[in-house]
Amino acid sequence: MGTGKRNIAKSMGLFDLFAEDLRVWKLLGFLGSGPAQQKPVTLLEGLKLYWNYVGVRATWLYRLGNWCHRRRLPLLPGILWRRNIRRFGLDIVPSVPIGPGLYIAHPVGIVIMARGLGRNVSLISAITIGMRNDHQFPLIGNNVTIGAGARVLGGIVVGDGAKIGANAVVIDDVIPGSTMVGVPASPVSRKVSSYIQQAEDILHGS
Repeated sequence: MGTGKRNIAKSMGLFDLFAEDLRVWKLLGFLGSGPAQQKPVTLLEGLKLYWNYVGVRATWLYRLGNWCHRRRLPLLPGILWRRNIRRFGLDIVPSVPIGPGLYIAHPVGIVIMARGLGRNVSLISAITIGMRNDHQFPLIGNNVTIGAGARVLGGIVVGDGAKIGANAVVIDDVIPGSTMVGVPASPVSRKVSSYIQQAEDILHGS
């Protein structure tokens, strides 16, 4: 994943980024299904999502803290960061750049210190993305899904479209489009990966 992808959040406004985050929630059916599901999120729909889902509120606090950090506002990034930890259990360092379309299903126990996360990254719950033995951090690509309890550690790169299984411990680079499971994690066969994709399609009603 190139530098341009990693820094895309820096070129977008606060509300544009958050609108893309909300759009993912809408596409996943949290506002109902049907043709309206494909349309942009309205203000009323955004307020409904914000009120009903803790993950949306936690995402907003991270976005606001990151926006303050990028503008080098004093104190506010740290205040918002600590508030997110206390209130929602979400620990994302404000300096971490994350592209649009961030989906955090359950924020409690998620800890993120990374070089960056790309577009449309989905985080389920109790995930750690951080350093391993030295002061190096992961770089997460676009359209990556990280399952509950997973650990992604060290100066590695997770390629676009990868899926990290629940409780997997990833300590090596991940090939784009692969599915990683186990401790330490390794890619599953294409056949098993297709079964996993079919199960996800059924769960999401695809």
